[in-house]
Parts: sequence; C-alpha cells; structure tokens
Amino acid sequence: QVQLVESGGGLVQPGGSLRLSCLASGNIGRMYAMGWYRQAPGKQREEVATITKGGTYDYSSAVKGRFTISRDSAKNTLYLQMNSLKPEDTAVYYCNLASAEHTLVDYWGQGTQVTVSS
Repeated sequence: QVQLVESGGGLVQPGGSLRLSCLASGNIGRMYAMGWYRQAPGKQREEVATITKGGTYDYSSAVKGRFTISRDSAKNTLYLQMNSLKPEDTAVYYCNLASAEHTLVDYWGQGTQVTVSS
C-alpha cells in the first residue's frame, strides 16, 4: 500500500504563487511515475504535471511555463510550484503515484484545495 498526503493549498490572489507538497509513504519502491492532477467543480479530473522515475517531465498546455514539478527522493516528497496563478487554476489538486505492480496501480492523495480569487 501507498499513502499520499498533500499540503500547501489555500487562497491566493491572481498572479500569486503557491507550492504544493505531497509526502509519499508505504511501499513506494515500485514507483513508475508521480504527478499532480486537478478537478474543478463540474469538470473531470485532468492531468497537470507528471514526472517519471527516470526524470521525464510532462506538463499540460494550460500550466506550461507557470508551474514546475519536482521530486526530492530523499524526502519521498513531490512538489508543485505554481506561479502566475489564474482564477481558472482554482480546483482541488490531487497527488498521484503510479506503481508498477502486477499491473500499473494508481494511488491518490485526499486532495488539497487551491482557490485563486481577488
């Protein structure tokens, strides 16, 4: 089993910044990739940014150039630095870990709310 705990969400004004953190624990040795996803009210969950175990990054077009994903392996922590935030970034942000077990298994955190509003 894998446990993921997000933190760092909150209320920020447009143009501001936030950094989300995701602490991973448990059986994370088979981690294939980690990432951040978000879900706004009335919308489907969407990918924000991902990073593979080999260090390959991917960003959605909506956040490229504004958000940065990073991982501290020693601390088992995933980060998402969010700059130049826009009201449309408002959503619940979820941490994801894809584990290469007998099949690819997705683990999710409980989510952290990010609200961008003046």
